[in-house]
Amino acid sequence: MKKLILISLVFILAACSAGGSELSRNKQTWEDANISHYRFELDLSCFCAFRSLMPLTVEVQEGEVVAVIDATGIAVSADDPNYQYFVELATIDRLFTELESVTGSADAGEVIVKYDPTYGYPTEASIDYIKNATDDELYVGISGFETLP
Repeated sequence: MKKLILISLVFILAACSAGGSELSRNKQTWEDANISHYRFELDLSCFCAFRSLMPLTVEVQEGEVVAVIDATGIAVSADDPNYQYFVELATIDRLFTELESVTGSADAGEVIVKYDPTYGYPTEASIDYIKNATDDELYVGISGFETLP
């Protein structure tokens, strides 16, 4: 009986690990979609002064941010003090990189992510970098995703 339970447990654990983590499966779905030109609304929420500019409309082509428009319809230029912060998470690949760096890390308190069922990109990510610390949380929301020619 113990042998049967042990064998069953081995198969269950192997099945769980064979598919990889939810993050890696969705990243693979995103990569397999091979989308090189897209636009989406990016909502960043944190203890930040730029909250009134959200959501941003971001256009990405070949992995690079080509346009960032704030909620008032004004283009955010590269010399804007917030621009560098915005572009750090303004592509799907960069968002996956950030999630990979904090998921499973001893440094991250809690990471909760929801994914798009078709393309695998994160639609919501809630990152609490340090559990029980104040003002370190980040929420990232992606909506209105569309592929472009």
